[in-house]
Amino acid sequence: MHLCHYARFEIQVRPFMTRHGISANTQGILCLLCALVFLTISDSIVKWLSPHYALHQIMLYRALFALVVVLSIVKLEGGFHLLKTRRPRLHLLRGGLLVLANMFFFLGLATLSLAETVALFFVAPLFICLLSQWILGEKVGASGWVAIGVGLAGVVVMLRPGTDVFKMASLLPILAALTYAGMQIVTRKLGVQDKAGTLAFYIQVAFLLVCTASGLVLGNGQFNHFENPTLDFLLRAWVVPDLAGFGLFALCGGIVGVGGYFLSQAYRLGEASVVAPFEYASMPYALVIGYYIWGDWPDWISFLGTGLIIASGLLILYFEWRTTVSRKGLIPQKEY
Repeated sequence: MHLCHYARFEIQVRPFMTRHGISANTQGILCLLCALVFLTISDSIVKWLSPHYALHQIMLYRALFALVVVLSIVKLEGGFHLLKTRRPRLHLLRGGLLVLANMFFFLGLATLSLAETVALFFVAPLFICLLSQWILGEKVGASGWVAIGVGLAGVVVMLRPGTDVFKMASLLPILAALTYAGMQIVTRKLGVQDKAGTLAFYIQVAFLLVCTASGLVLGNGQFNHFENPTLDFLLRAWVVPDLAGFGLFALCGGIVGVGGYFLSQAYRLGEASVVAPFEYASMPYALVIGYYIWGDWPDWISFLGTGLIIASGLLILYFEWRTTVSRKGLIPQKEY
């Protein structure tokens, strides 16, 4: 890194605090952190159900219950007339990308541990930042890349290249990250005019359409001739859920409905290049849930990686604060 004035190490975003209160970027970050709690719990429920039900069956039931929650939110936001949009193609594209992201993620989750899958998925913020530059024209300064690099270094530490983590199933969360990044870029395009509840509604509609079609084609299990657990999860025949399974479907749908709303709100309010690094916060959530449900307790190297990931989020906050304050002339510019 070349030595230069700190003023050049900047992320061109709205400040985190304004004289009128919390800025849009800070609101986006807070919404994202709330969303990650709900969505990590939802992911855990899907993993719990994965040995017993087909992926598209789980996602269909989840979308049905989530849609009830989302419609309630839309009603509170102003009424069902908000569901009207002038850009149905963008909504369809966004929904299709998120459906693909979920399918890739959950197929990987059937074979990998929750923490491993989440860690591999953490290339998503890098994809988001790259796409936000190329498509949205949002500037990401050197300080932003430093923070993202620290987070990715933490992921590498946790993965420890050369171990059993690097198998074919490990490519699935990477594909999930890429399609998820594309979905978030489309969200920024839609979020200028559409409410978060409207965004979440069309996501659930996309899930219903895709999963219903998948069930019609794959639901009787005629293509399930493989011993691979990932393919078995995708091609398994549908079964009638028992009472406990039905309850978990309802719980998962309700949780993902609330989480999806907060997620849409996060990228609707904040700039993608600022909000994206805070996706790393789902790692400690996954570690805690993985331990209490499946007994997956990480070693000290994994804890080191988690610390680096959390540090990346703190760095982005620090660099943004320094940039904002230096622009106002409250602190002297320094060389780094």
